Amino acid sequence: MSELKKYDLLELPWTDVADYIKAGNDTVMIPVGSLEKHGNHVPLGVDSYTTMGSVELAARKAKVLYSPLLPFGVSPHHMGEPGWGTGTISLPTEIYRQVLYSIGRSLIFSGFNKLVFVSHHGTNMGAQGDALRTLRAETGCFCAYYKTPTERDCAVVADLMTGPAEETPGWHAGELETSTTMAYMKEKRIYDGSVFMERAKQDRAHAPRWMGPAFTKSDGANTVKFQGSENIFVPMLHHEYSDTATIGNPLRASVEQGEAVFERISDHLAAFLEEVKKFDFKVPGEKRDWPGRFWRG
Repeated sequence: MSELKKYDLLELPWTDVADYIKAGNDTVMIPVGSLEKHGNHVPLGVDSYTTMGSVELAARKAKVLYSPLLPFGVSPHHMGEPGWGTGTISLPTEIYRQVLYSIGRSLIFSGFNKLVFVSHHGTNMGAQGDALRTLRAETGCFCAYYKTPTERDCAVVADLMTGPAEETPGWHAGELETSTTMAYMKEKRIYDGSVFMERAKQDRAHAPRWMGPAFTKSDGANTVKFQGSENIFVPMLHHEYSDTATIGNPLRASVEQGEAVFERISDHLAAFLEEVKKFDFKVPGEKRDWPGRFWRG
């Protein structure tokens, strides 16, 4: 078959997808985002835009298909209080797990053997990990979760950040996410009216005030520091430890930085996909079918 000009399954005839798989291309990406409250200078789709900016470039570089973005994730801590109007949409963990599982089983049914889920939203990881373990156990497929560099795992793009570590440049609506959002929206020509840099201001995380002075917090992880140790997990609402939904310094952001970040992430993701292509995974025919319960309405 001739080389594809599109890599989004949403934009391809089914026969092109079938030819792609028959030619031995059995790897596919599944991008997963979120719709959740960030700083008031950037849209709710920050994580979705950062995910797609990385996936779209990596797909062209590695010549790998990807499914349409799932724009909702697990974001209960970003809901705020009733009536606040945050616009956040969060799927219950079990429903989210079943959606990811169903997407995976559908793609395996089509003939794919290797699934790479990609997401910029860290809280998706728990349910996503469970779905991936189930897919692997039931079918023998290869599946992985590629977390785009952000938060505490920023090594791939660390040298592109201009802020010091104490500014947490990779965290919520800070330097990295503001830059990627600006770059993606410019690429899609939807920048005007979606990013408001005149509203941007830097902010830091803090331990929930109801915990008192014995506890501190430096970023958005689900942990607090106590007597010099950060080994305590505490379920917290985002507004309890972030007053503005910004953790970092968005004033350092730029379109150029966002473009550089996307190039770096997509290079890294594409290189990973090239390695995945080499993995010898083949789903047996009897395990490629949909589970029986899917046939019941």
